[in-house]
Amino acid sequence: MITRRTLCMATSALAVSRVPAVQAAPTSTQADFLFVQSAKGMTFDGSSGALTLTDVSPVTFFFSDRPERIAGNMKTAAFVPFWSQGKNSFLSDPPNADISLLEGDKLQQFVVVLQDPMLRRGSLTYKIRVLEGKIPARGADVSVFIDVIGMPLTPVSYAGVARRTYRRAVLY
Repeated sequence: MITRRTLCMATSALAVSRVPAVQAAPTSTQADFLFVQSAKGMTFDGSSGALTLTDVSPVTFFFSDRPERIAGNMKTAAFVPFWSQGKNSFLSDPPNADISLLEGDKLQQFVVVLQDPMLRRGSLTYKIRVLEGKIPARGADVSVFIDVIGMPLTPVSYAGVARRTYRRAVLY
């Protein structure tokens, strides 16, 4: 025997099954990260194209733009091997960077392409190609603003796994 309640439930189920599902907005599977490194000084060898950040900070800062708005930091020692990880790594597509030197009240800026990072005893050396500006042989109070790298936000990716940690803790 069909009761009114059974009929109502069957009708409701049928009506719901015919209503098209509302599509959720696609979620971002990748974020673009920028990196910032700082050092107390730098030297530049124009003949070899070697830029050495002396007394480099043990921390490299990173952040992403909207919609993710992820920010944090990682050990500079972890940044160097990270350079070559992933399909679209800095190794396969070297990043541009802005090198800013603060000499007294004067700010000097240079645009370069960074390659082959090597960290040794508090100094970080890059091979560089200068795109804009004339880099002095020495400088102090250096900041390096490293261009975007796209990283996937999947749980198995470096950024996906690490971003939760970076949001919650400062890594030293």
